[in-house]
Order: sequence, then C-alpha cells, then structure tokens
Amino acid sequence: MSNTTVLERPKNTVPIVDISVSAKDLPVTDPMPLSEAFAASGLATPSYVLDHRAFHHNGRILADVQNRTGAKILLAQKAFACFHLYPTLRNYLAGTTASGLWEAKLAAEEFGGEVHVFSPAYKPHEIPELLRISDHLVFNSLSQWERYKLEVLASDRPVSVGLRINPEYAEAVAEIYNPCAPGSRFGVLVDQLEGADLTGIDGLHFHTLCEQGAEALQRTLEVVIAKFDKYLRQMRWLNFGGGHLITSPGYDVELLVRLIREIQDRYPQLDIYLEPGEAIASGGGVLVGSVIDIVENGMKIAVLDVSATAHMPDVLEMPYRPRVQGGGMPGEKAHTYRFGGPTCLSGDVIGDYSFDEPLRIGDQIVFRDMAHYTVVKNTTFNGIPLPSLSVYHESGEIELIKEFDYSHFKSRLG
Repeated sequence: MSNTTVLERPKNTVPIVDISVSAKDLPVTDPMPLSEAFAASGLATPSYVLDHRAFHHNGRILADVQNRTGAKILLAQKAFACFHLYPTLRNYLAGTTASGLWEAKLAAEEFGGEVHVFSPAYKPHEIPELLRISDHLVFNSLSQWERYKLEVLASDRPVSVGLRINPEYAEAVAEIYNPCAPGSRFGVLVDQLEGADLTGIDGLHFHTLCEQGAEALQRTLEVVIAKFDKYLRQMRWLNFGGGHLITSPGYDVELLVRLIREIQDRYPQLDIYLEPGEAIASGGGVLVGSVIDIVENGMKIAVLDVSATAHMPDVLEMPYRPRVQGGGMPGEKAHTYRFGGPTCLSGDVIGDYSFDEPLRIGDQIVFRDMAHYTVVKNTTFNGIPLPSLSVYHESGEIELIKEFDYSHFKSRLG
C-alpha cells in the first residue's frame, strides 16, 4: 500500500457536497488559457495537460445528482485513472469501480470510499486479495460465482456480491461496443437465472450504454424491468453501469433524476449506483503535440510527435476525429494538412485539418478532450515515448506531475 491516506467513509452513504461553495463555477469549454500556459511553461511535447477546472465542474454536476436522489456515483477507472486528481474527485464521488485486481488496488490505495470490482472472469489467486479490498464484487457468470462462492461467504470481511446481467438490449453505436450482441461474453441471461440458487447475491449490475443520454437509459430500464423484475425485488442494490454522458452539454439530467427516483419508488429496498467514466473526465484536458516534419504526397502531411495508435487509440478504434484547437474541416480554412503520427504504422493517421495560416515545424498542436480513454490506453509501440502528465490549475500555473523516459519502455520488455 502507498503512503496516501485512504478516505474513510461509512458504507452506504453519499458524499453530500454543498455545490454552491465547493468549487468555483469556472468555464471549461475554452482551453485557450491552458494551451497558452503550456506554451509559456517550456515543457516538452507530447504532454497531456489535465484541466483541474473541468474536474470540479463535472464533480459538481455529479454531486448534484447524488444529493437529489441518494444514488451513488462511482469513478470508472477504466476511463480515467490519473490518481493525482483523486483527492479532488473524492470530494464529489462515492468511490470507484475497477475492472480487475490492479485497478482495485489503485482505488483502495489512492481514492478510498467504496471499491466495486467487475471482471469477465477472475483467477483463483485474485480472490483473496479482492476480498480484502473490495466492497462490491460482481461476477459475470453463475459458474464463476459457484466456483468462488464458499470462499467469498467465508470471508472475515463482508463483501457484497453481485451478478452482471445481460438484458439482450443495447443501443451501441458500433458492434465492438455492444455488450449485448449475440455471442457476447458479458452477463447472465434471464433464462439462466430461472431456478438458480441466488443465495448470497445482493445485487444486479448491467452495463449497456456507450456515450449515450438518459433517453437510452430509459429504454434500457424498461427492458431490464420487464425481464428481471422478480429478481430485482430480491436484491439490495442495482448498478446502472457506465456510458452515461451526464456532464456533457445537452444531457437530460432531469430525466436521469426522474428515472432513478422511479426505480427507487418501484424497488424501495434498492441502493442505486452509476459508474460513468467519460462523464467524470469529459472536457478534462488536452494532448499537446508538435509538428516535427511536413511532407507532400498529393497533399500536405504534418508528421507529429503525437500518435493515434500509441497515444489516443480510440481515434482508430471508435473511430472518431478529435477536435483540434484552431483547426477546421478539410478545405474550410486556407491551409489543409493531414496529421500523421511518428510510428511505422501506415494507418497511424489522426485526420485532416485546415488552418488560417500555414503550419511550421515546431508549431504546437492542441487536441481537445483528451483526458479519458487516452492515458489508460497508452502504449510504447515502436519505442514511441509516452506523453508527460501535467495539470493546469485555476491559478493559471502548469504543474508537471510525471515524465517518462527510456527506462519505462525498456522495463516493460524484460
């Protein structure tokens, strides 16, 4: 365990935050002051610059939902796990969720509060340590639960056990993100629960959303209730999973509050949990890179020290086109460039962008909204250096919190 103090919070409580005074309502949509501060800092690129203002802003919105409903909102570390900001986030959130043992250990050491864990399958050697640090342990199948049931129930430290269910309904934007597709490995089907011994199971967990609004949750809940109503009446808690864009402009927070209250009215014994990741880190930072060469092949191509495949893999996996500060669509402005990374992968292309003025070697390029699903998914493919980590504070100062060197590359390989 680290020397970081672990937050002690009574179980089954919500952090009640006076959102009127907990943090300044600072604008977070314009990263200009942040990028100007980075340029003046003299720090090398590439670098992730986390915007402290945004985490306060998002935290206030999430705390408001908790205060109004009694539901508990957890940080999904699979999206954001830069623990330097955990002292800020723990003021707003009830705890964390983990996708396995190592994330659970990070949560226990650095965040505190409730530690919830879900994995598609646990290995035997992981269970004893998970029982020491977890508050909720969610199993993906009845066979996994049966395998570890006696060990869990005999634990000296009580752990609340849940099952992930598969409602066989999702509105995923792409098949790769659809956990309810035919043949999916995620969750227990309702037919598999018929006649099953659920002794020792306290809750149910579903996760069907991906970057979606409250309307998609509403339709999902209708299916969950229709299929799992009799099982929900036996449970103590229900986890709505992640994928809720609660802090994004246009999200219907009032509908979310109403949906939570309707579930609480229907099942008054249930504690309700949500575990967003992107909503906590949305607008939470930028990735600053530099132009290291400009070549021509039918168009101008700017080679950057930023890589899509190594530094922001969702650009290729989703796929999506990240926003660039000052950049427009191809042809929208006078000078269009294709942005390519420094790796040998031909497909390491970020996108095409246009600018009012020609780019020059050494110019800094600022990619917006790069706090979530970036740092946690970085690789050192081709020996490409990992971007440093820094934080932009409300004072206007840039704090460097981590730099990576050759040793971080080499130590992973032998």
